[in-house]
Amino acid sequence: MEPESSAALFALVSQLAAELGQEPPRGIAVGGASDGNYTAAAGCPTLDGLGVVGGGAHADTEYVEVVQMVPRTRLPAQLIMRTRRRPDRDRRGSV
Repeated sequence: MEPESSAALFALVSQLAAELGQEPPRGIAVGGASDGNYTAAAGCPTLDGLGVVGGGAHADTEYVEVVQMVPRTRLPAQLIMRTRRRPDRDRRGSV
């Protein structure tokens, strides 16, 4: 995924993290596959890795930090609220 194709979305999630008192996300390049590769290739701004806080993904040592689950859930929830389309507003020409 090319970072510049999702730069505005990344900036928004960084702003939301700050508003929520959370550490800002880090953009990193990793190997592997993600459904995000398809959405990014289709031209849709895409972020990957907004799931749980933890480590050791897909390994026997995988873990999640349970105490971070509720705070972490607030970040994608706020992102959805800020980016969703509202039909009542779309009809009037503003999004």
